[in-house]
Amino acid sequence: MLKIYNTLSRKKEVFKPRKGKKVELFVCGPTVYDLSHIGHARTYIAFDLMAKYLKEKGYDVFYLQNITDIDDKIIQRAKDLPAGGQGKTTPAKLARFYEKEYLKDMKTLKVNSVTKYARATDHIKEIISQIERLKKKGYAYQINDGIYYDIKKFKDYGKLSRRTAIQAEDGVSRIDESKEKKNKGDFCLWKISKPGEPKWPSPFGQGRPGWHIEDTAIAEKFFGPQYDAHGGGRDLIFPHHEAELAQMEAMSGKSPMVKYWLHTGFLTVNGQKMAKSLGNFITIQDFVKQNSPRTLRFLMVKNHYRSPIDYSENSLTQTKKELQRIDEFISKLKSLKNKKRVKKVNLFSISAYASAFEETVEDDFNTPKAIAVIFELINKTNSLISQNLPTKKEAKNILDFLKKIDKIFDFIFWPIAKIKPPQNVLRLAEHRQKYRKKKEWQKADETREEIQKQGWLVEDTKEGPKLKHL
Repeated sequence: MLKIYNTLSRKKEVFKPRKGKKVELFVCGPTVYDLSHIGHARTYIAFDLMAKYLKEKGYDVFYLQNITDIDDKIIQRAKDLPAGGQGKTTPAKLARFYEKEYLKDMKTLKVNSVTKYARATDHIKEIISQIERLKKKGYAYQINDGIYYDIKKFKDYGKLSRRTAIQAEDGVSRIDESKEKKNKGDFCLWKISKPGEPKWPSPFGQGRPGWHIEDTAIAEKFFGPQYDAHGGGRDLIFPHHEAELAQMEAMSGKSPMVKYWLHTGFLTVNGQKMAKSLGNFITIQDFVKQNSPRTLRFLMVKNHYRSPIDYSENSLTQTKKELQRIDEFISKLKSLKNKKRVKKVNLFSISAYASAFEETVEDDFNTPKAIAVIFELINKTNSLISQNLPTKKEAKNILDFLKKIDKIFDFIFWPIAKIKPPQNVLRLAEHRQKYRKKKEWQKADETREEIQKQGWLVEDTKEGPKLKHL
């Protein structure tokens, strides 16, 4: 029985979708003004895993993700970029470029469970409709620079983040500053465009949507005013998700807008918040220039989705070592040729490991414990291999179990990257071989670790050492 942690109730709840085996999941997508970073990877890998698990359990999952392709950040970035041969870019061209890069990054990381990507600019009609309904019900008001939501009118404002409307005055969402606002915490639904900025016609004046309204408009179009689950990073709880909840419930008069709110933990780099100003901002594309995308996926999967992750060289090295253990184990299983048992012993039941694995994932997607089950299986099987016990058929059963897991986790059976090792890695591999011939095992191990730091795995075979990109 799957239980998930609901941010709204602050407790684990049994997962029961509103429509039986049909699951409607909305996850906040990127604002496409720059390349995606490893913090984005953390969130989207987590929800990819959840969607894949639900599909494996027989649920019909509609996973919807929005693309914020109009926003102050996009407009400003288009202004800041230097003019090229064809002149300065436009916000629309900039957004399309980074949207394509985002989708390429997701493909690289095997994030492929999303049913529909929906752009904000493709849903202006739905956005305007929601604003009109909010105005009609008295939740929205117009001032010179746009339409704003009056948070004092919605009595439940703050129930997701556990803030009162007064406390909400402390938080202002993305540049929604205006001296004319009724309350400091009021957020913009429709911004009147300044000269030269993108704009769409509306009953409120030519302008563009605010940040929060696009999500509820897109969700309502595909799911209606109520649906199963809404996810995103922990930093979106307030004000973004709080604003979405206030908009939809005020407009529809129905509660709850979402049955389960799911949020991923923060990602830091060496204990600090990731920021370009600190020089620790790591894009997905920069990461995969030095490492396999498999390493990034496994690093995110092996940490619980709600827990914080601190990215460091140590965590990266440890992740690569664990992947190496998995690869070596699979290689051993595939090379087993025993057709009959040498000894009459009762081997462990793979079904016991399958049950333990499912139990951990059903407990709010507890992936660290699920990974522990995998390594427990590896340790147990390795001890039997050393006794020449498992048969080829038994090895196949273990491999089949791992393949079933990998339909969800997607990091075990990864295609071998066809990348030529650089000269410095080849030299290190040669040095390691010399140390091994001289039986200088400590130096050989130290060299192996140095090769791993360079992003490569040394695999000792009968034909000699082979290098594999991690």
